[in-house]
Amino acid sequence: MTMTKDDIIAAVEENNVKFIRLWFTDIMGVLKSFAITKSELENALTDGMGFDGSSIAGYQDIEESDMVAMPDTSTFQILPWRPQDDATARMFVDVLTPDRKPYEGDPRYVLKRNLERAKKMGLEMFVGPELEFFYFKDSDAPEVLDKGGYFDLTPLDLATDYRRETVFALEKMGIRVEYSHHEVAPSQHEIDLRYSEALAMADNVMTYKLVAKEIARNFGVYATFMPKPIFGENGSGMHTHQSLFRGDRNAFFDADCEYDLSDLAQSYIAGLLHHSREICSVFAQSVNSYKRLVPGFEAPVYIAWARRNRSALIRVPMYQPGKELATRMEYRAADPVCNPYLTFAVMLAAGLEGVEKGYELPAPLEQNIYKMSETERKKLGVKSLPASLGEAIAETEKSELVRRALGDHTFERFISLKKQEWDDYRIQVTPYEIEKFLPVM
Repeated sequence: MTMTKDDIIAAVEENNVKFIRLWFTDIMGVLKSFAITKSELENALTDGMGFDGSSIAGYQDIEESDMVAMPDTSTFQILPWRPQDDATARMFVDVLTPDRKPYEGDPRYVLKRNLERAKKMGLEMFVGPELEFFYFKDSDAPEVLDKGGYFDLTPLDLATDYRRETVFALEKMGIRVEYSHHEVAPSQHEIDLRYSEALAMADNVMTYKLVAKEIARNFGVYATFMPKPIFGENGSGMHTHQSLFRGDRNAFFDADCEYDLSDLAQSYIAGLLHHSREICSVFAQSVNSYKRLVPGFEAPVYIAWARRNRSALIRVPMYQPGKELATRMEYRAADPVCNPYLTFAVMLAAGLEGVEKGYELPAPLEQNIYKMSETERKKLGVKSLPASLGEAIAETEKSELVRRALGDHTFERFISLKKQEWDDYRIQVTPYEIEKFLPVM
């Protein structure tokens, strides 16, 4: 809903809002915020609020650190978990330079640039992510709350109330929820957001992750989106459904084309398959992400597509008559610690590359790829995603597509930060190494 400056000022008065939090993310997708009082609101809506960007990961150097946070009035919402008698609201901001130009290192702006590329082609990106997460007793260790399994509705699922309150809070903030349920692993859960335009959805993903953590804290437990917190159990993914629209028409659907997928959709999917290795470090950005991306735990690592086969990287749900608008593809390898702005941007860039260059979609692979031998996969030409963050970063670093999608500033800082994370990780001596090698070496 579009709100004017006067609408927001009136809403603040009507709801007794005392503080307004201005939200944005750093390059890694960590939510950042500072609060202003309602007396500063009108000035913020007119001129923005200055802040120091030198301490924000991936932003400016200290000698050119002045930034301006310009509120996006369409994102105004009251935070339902805060006391309502002295309420707190939030708005996402666009980060600007002191001369009021979009800051090239703002992840929100990175996504906007890529969406503008699609718009020039007459297309709009819609996204529906499925974010999984765990509830633990605290943040010190992955101690589960239940032994429930997929879709369980029994006393084994002790977190039903936590999910319910999270859904209520999201809906109060105008975020539509499709469904929620217990996931496969003990104490693992999923709340799926209703399909919407990509920029709004990226904002919603950031909001969802904070809401889940805040509601969990209110119940005295801890919610984590860490991709693989428990050895031997399924990790948490962010399966990302996506499609392109031309106005009110789903540009992915064409009953006259093979698989009921338009030529555009087929080229888009082919683009994502072709560029998956080079965008992997963006949608799976943590060293821990690659503990999830291994065969056998419902995390797809093999670069192929299918209609029913969930071992493939991309799944295209079967067309149901009368449901043309629901035609979409599901990208299954992303995880919820990614920066959604950058992730949606590189996915869109890869897909549009396929559209613009007319990539051909290979045949679907419906066999269980996990059960194939390496020889069988090689014979079929099935490649794998990178096996570590180090391998993924090496692929991204040589990618012109990712550089164009992120822009030089964000690209170079992202690569630098991820290399540092990989170096910090690979020099660690783990308990596994001590237990396995110290007694025999």
